[in-house]
Amino acid sequence: MSHTETATAQLNGVNVAALLGAREALEQAPEAAEFTWKATSEWKDGVHTRMTMDGFFGLGENQARSRSFTIDTDHPACFAATDKAPTPVEVALSGLAGCLTAGVATVAENRGIKLRSVTATIEGDMSLFGILGIDSNTRNGFRAVRVNFHVDADASDEDIRALVAQSQKRSAVFDLFTNPTNVFVTVD
Repeated sequence: MSHTETATAQLNGVNVAALLGAREALEQAPEAAEFTWKATSEWKDGVHTRMTMDGFFGLGENQARSRSFTIDTDHPACFAATDKAPTPVEVALSGLAGCLTAGVATVAENRGIKLRSVTATIEGDMSLFGILGIDSNTRNGFRAVRVNFHVDADASDEDIRALVAQSQKRSAVFDLFTNPTNVFVTVD
């Protein structure tokens, strides 16, 4: 089966032909590749917060989403909180798992590999000593993150490992976790 036939068949529901077309177009207009993702956070009560995402800047202009999306965060009862939603760090972990999993599907589609199932289990280790001010030398964030994939596909173990490796190489969220990012916090 040719690359074009594979992309058209969409073995895994990923429109690789459109992605490759976008890549070509962006190579010709690199300024359109600059995106600014946006979210608004609103405190609800206690440590319960709601984030709303409904637009972003990309392709040279502001883009509106077809609908608004919300994600709530909270903390569990053992932190004297209401446990109405996952913690912010769990949302961050789920973002990493989601980005890597989407990458596996995209790479598999591009390589003509039919996926039957993909499951990622993700864990992040941290100590609360930093967050709670018990030890100023303890990092506030994760000291280690582990992602374990189980992929059932029409492919060899070696090809499956290559799918995951390529997904990791291209993942924006993996990059966020593994490289420093300048973050600027201001108050109006």
